Amino acid sequence: MDKHRLALTVLTLLPLAVACGTEAGSGGGSGSVAPATGSPVTGVHWRVEGLTTDGTTRKAPRGAYLRIDDHGRAHGNYGCNSFGAPAALRGDRIDFGPAESTEMACDKAPMAFERAFSRTLAGRSLTAAVDHDELTLTTEDGDRVRLTRESDAPLYGTRWRIAALVDGGVASSLPAEAAGKAWFTLDRKAGTASGGLGCNRFTAKATVRDGHLTLGSLRTTRKMCDGSLMDTEKSLSTRLGPPLAYRLGHRGITLTSANGKGIDAVAER
Repeated sequence: MDKHRLALTVLTLLPLAVACGTEAGSGGGSGSVAPATGSPVTGVHWRVEGLTTDGTTRKAPRGAYLRIDDHGRAHGNYGCNSFGAPAALRGDRIDFGPAESTEMACDKAPMAFERAFSRTLAGRSLTAAVDHDELTLTTEDGDRVRLTRESDAPLYGTRWRIAALVDGGVASSLPAEAAGKAWFTLDRKAGTASGGLGCNRFTAKATVRDGHLTLGSLRTTRKMCDGSLMDTEKSLSTRLGPPLAYRLGHRGITLTSANGKGIDAVAER
């Protein structure tokens, strides 16, 4: 979600392949692509490094990635918007079907990369070559996508930057003023959570059990900030009160209460 958004954006969340209530693990191995389960291409979070089309090489925006599961589906991020598409493996080739994506507006550079990247994948057949932690996808015209294997973020010890408020199936990005000021981290040994709410810092007892995270009463500092930050803090405090089901997906986490309200957060690098 590091997208430099032009404005507050509301989007419908795509159902992506994630690990529910567990600490996610990354795929492993290297070698040639095989069509069966266990291919070195599938089950891996591939960070997009760059794209070469028509002789021009573009550096990928932060957050662009591709992940292919063992059930014929690919999902990822083009550089601004998330997408999902059919993906069939045939020997050393991957056939991508038509893609569905969210429709957010981002800055000019990420949108330009997104258009080129989506054209390279959608409805195309690409040759895949894996070399240790690197993957190269090449079209019949010679266009290339360079990708690198990226490890999953663990539940504990990661600084999770809160990027959006969730309400049912819709996520609303935080105001720009709150960027980088809302976050949390979990300490397994101490059994605590700590972080920022947009204005004030907080600490709380934290219990993780059966796919749920439950926080005790939040103990906070008592600063006063601008109205938008205080509004963000109030919304976050409310969402962190009830027991929360957590869902890990590579470098992202979603916390959701029984009433459908919650937060989306991403691991800081």
